[in-house]
Amino acid sequence: MARREAGGHPDDTRTARLRRAQRRAWRRVRRAAVDYFRGDGADWIAFVALLLIVPLMTVATVLTPVWCPPTALVLPVISGALLLRPSSLVLLYAASAFALATESVLLGPYSGGDPGRVTPGCVLVVGAVGAVGLVLAQFRNRVGVPWRRGGSMLFDLRERLKVQSRIPSLPGGWHAEMALRPAGGQSFSGDFVVASRTGGGKRVLETVLADVSGKGMDAGSRALLLSGAFGGLLGSLPPHDFLPAANGYLLRQGWEEGFASAVHLVLDLDTGEYELLSAGHLPGMQRCNGTGRWEMKEAEGPLLGIYDGAKFEGVRGVLARGDVLMLCTDGMVEAPGQDLTEGMDRLMGEADRLMGTAFAGSAWRLIETVAKDRMDDRALLLLWRE
Repeated sequence: MARREAGGHPDDTRTARLRRAQRRAWRRVRRAAVDYFRGDGADWIAFVALLLIVPLMTVATVLTPVWCPPTALVLPVISGALLLRPSSLVLLYAASAFALATESVLLGPYSGGDPGRVTPGCVLVVGAVGAVGLVLAQFRNRVGVPWRRGGSMLFDLRERLKVQSRIPSLPGGWHAEMALRPAGGQSFSGDFVVASRTGGGKRVLETVLADVSGKGMDAGSRALLLSGAFGGLLGSLPPHDFLPAANGYLLRQGWEEGFASAVHLVLDLDTGEYELLSAGHLPGMQRCNGTGRWEMKEAEGPLLGIYDGAKFEGVRGVLARGDVLMLCTDGMVEAPGQDLTEGMDRLMGEADRLMGTAFAGSAWRLIETVAKDRMDDRALLLLWRE
């Protein structure tokens, strides 16, 4: 009576709370089971197939232990680690442990040197493989990417980066090439390009060449995220607002290596007038057809993601007919024991040499010639006017 007057529930006893907890746990297990069987049918098929293989291998081991030793159980254990979820994997391991115990009883006790018996080494090998497999399955479950789909997902992400790096079609007389090569022959790069036709009548080409801190796979995930964000900002903001917005986006991510360099090109396709805005990036290089010389187009601005309120000052120029504009990341010109200026001079010299031949395809040829084996991501953008 006192409990009721105090506001307590009459059934709020330890036993009642335990029963309610059991009911909640059972509902979770039931929902998980329903989700599992309604989910990917391939998971269920793989689980049943591997679970049936274990007793078949046990029979084979008992009948012909020389041809099918007890350690053969590592095969379904390894397969399960690659294909199954952790909950299914535990059941498979339990079946494998029961199979080892059955083989030990039917084959007889182990006596030193007797082949075809369940030895302590067999148990250790199967158990160690199972432990490693369970760790891998837990990691895969946390990531949420099945092993058999991981490769296709990475391939899809790589293709998305390629699509985002395409330069839109340009009017007659204008040509653009972009070449990208990740470090170490990997599939992902910390360098990327986003481009879009903006302005009235789509007569303005806006292009951003960015270099994320890190290289290869380490920077690939950040480059994918940033390329999507930069692609959304490009054309949605006035040109002078793009880099400040990109800087604020990086600062909000809170990454340990949360900085990047970028150069933003805004080109009027009618007049050839352009503006380069830089965030700690290498200067642009323009070859003037009239003089046959290269000019540095260096804008001022800090790296993205360093501090808030950064200012970015642009530099203006004009691409006349026959002129070439070249933008690149530091992987193209940076090498041990070599100054950046020397690397840029060599790059411009090789570009001059290619001007004597068909200029189409020059971006890839420049990477092959100047920076083929460097352990850094390399990106090069060429834009020229006939």
